[in-house]
Amino acid sequence: MKKTLVDLFEASVKQYGQNTFLLEKTGKKFEPTTYAQVKEQVYRLGAGLQALGVKKGATMALLSEGRNLWVIGELAMFYAGAINVPLSIKLEESSDLLFRLKHGDVKFVMVSGTQLKKVRAIKDQLDAVEKIIVFDNCGELQDKEILVDDVFAMGEKFLTEHTMEEFLSVANSLQNDDYATITYTSGTTADPKGVVLTHRNYTANVEQALTLVHIDETWRTLIILPLDHCFAHVVGFYIMMSRGATAATVQVGRTPLETLKNIPLNIKEVKPHFILSVPALAKTFKKNIENGIRAKGKTTMSLFKFALKVAQIYNGDSNIDFKGWRLILAPMVKLFDKILFSKVRENFGGEMRFFIGGGALLDKDLQKFYMAIGMPMFQGYGLSEATPVISSNGPDRYRFGSSGKLVQPIEIKIMADGKELPVGEMGEIVVKGENVMAGYWKNPTSTAETVKDGYLYTGDLGYMSKENLLYVKGRFKSLLIGSDGEKYSPEGIEEALVEHSSCIDQIMLYNNQSAYTTALVVPNKERLLRHIAHQGLTLETEEGRKAAIGEIEKQINVFKKGGELETMFPERWLPATFAVLSEPFTEQNQMINSTMKMVRGKIEKAYAARLEYIYTSEGKQIYNQQNLDALK
Repeated sequence: MKKTLVDLFEASVKQYGQNTFLLEKTGKKFEPTTYAQVKEQVYRLGAGLQALGVKKGATMALLSEGRNLWVIGELAMFYAGAINVPLSIKLEESSDLLFRLKHGDVKFVMVSGTQLKKVRAIKDQLDAVEKIIVFDNCGELQDKEILVDDVFAMGEKFLTEHTMEEFLSVANSLQNDDYATITYTSGTTADPKGVVLTHRNYTANVEQALTLVHIDETWRTLIILPLDHCFAHVVGFYIMMSRGATAATVQVGRTPLETLKNIPLNIKEVKPHFILSVPALAKTFKKNIENGIRAKGKTTMSLFKFALKVAQIYNGDSNIDFKGWRLILAPMVKLFDKILFSKVRENFGGEMRFFIGGGALLDKDLQKFYMAIGMPMFQGYGLSEATPVISSNGPDRYRFGSSGKLVQPIEIKIMADGKELPVGEMGEIVVKGENVMAGYWKNPTSTAETVKDGYLYTGDLGYMSKENLLYVKGRFKSLLIGSDGEKYSPEGIEEALVEHSSCIDQIMLYNNQSAYTTALVVPNKERLLRHIAHQGLTLETEEGRKAAIGEIEKQINVFKKGGELETMFPERWLPATFAVLSEPFTEQNQMINSTMKMVRGKIEKAYAARLEYIYTSEGKQIYNQQNLDALK
């Protein structure tokens, strides 16, 4: 049966035509656009693309902040038979953006006004690009540029000169295995690859994901993650589309920071039922909640902390286990929810049912926090090569620490040394289903290494429990390897260190068959200053910088013998020493990918000299000159 994204969209319009599909705020309030109105715009733009010369199979790029035109633009591409190459707005034009546009054989570019300068900067190197479609009026147009309004006008003219049957012939010719997108990933260990996802990859993953969550046409979401990632594609708007529900985008500010600041206000305005998140955003939300409570005074903060503890004890680690004696806490939890937690939820619009967390693994304490306040953050698991959803916890069934139930239908195997392992044993996660990618764009070698007999070898380490829940422990290629060959996944430790250490913003553990584990630490200088200020010190002096380094060590040592969290991790995998870095890991320096995961291979390469140095007798001493210089 034919199930393309065009088929999905047409069916949704037919069933939910008058429902609001998209919400966008460009002025003082969010304005709704119905499914029927979106269809009318998609048809006009799709016809305009055909008139512009877009042919079936052509690759187009979409570089824009989240907005109505992003969704309409992608759908319009499909009606012209094109393949979308969605691009992150955080890409730098000199390298990453240029590589993707050239490697993707992009012939047409859709771009917002704020991103246009990036395309203009490299336009002379883009011989294959025929037209650049600009979303916003930015003054005088340059060579090859055309306003999207003019493409809409071309589409209107096209539709008067051609029958609807002629216009739809391209879209109707699309088959399940036709390519829909080429999603470039900046992985955690290697250079970007173009993940080719078909129309059926997307529609299959929509069907699969809906076996884990129940959404109806009354639901709303605010998409705060970048639309260029397939997580936002599938769970952000294609799932919503399939149910006749509503997807809103964050109001675009004049700067990225302004856009970020719009998120809390937009959440209140949209009143979403769920939000997609990643650990970095989850921590920001938690920090803002705690700061809001703290501002109400010490008594309120103390009560909040006590209420949290009670609720966390009551909830336990899952909804699978019988609460037993904990049931006696139910009246108290109900009271705290009424007087405290419900007020917190009002800042999220008052309708929030849950978050779905993707990207890096969520810290258990973070999950317990959100469950306690009545807005659970459910850990999911997936990767771009699987379109992306493979499993997730959800309202029906969750256990903190796990990545939840598998989507259905899907096959899973846990493999090691070419053999399938039994339940409970750890190995590489291998999956098979209609959501598995078609392959890597122009990279048959990597495709053959990753997809074998229809099975996707994820490169992730994990196991299936007796409860039929998936546990993901980290990347094979990121494992810490001791001098005796023992292996350990660092992600959980790194998450915990950042979560429990106020002065550490980012940390990457390192051990490649060495005598001890080390770490690269990105400090929070503002908080370090506060700590040493009590001693009358600043970072301007060597004494102050030594005190700051000592504070970092003190916060790491909480996890070691004698510390209050000493039982959390084996000590051999905690850093015996560390290198303090002067710059953070960011998307701009390619050390963080679009889902906020560290690109370990690039970090290791960039700081190879520092890593080598901290294994010397001088470098092992935390007060070494390089650490002192990094805090200047």
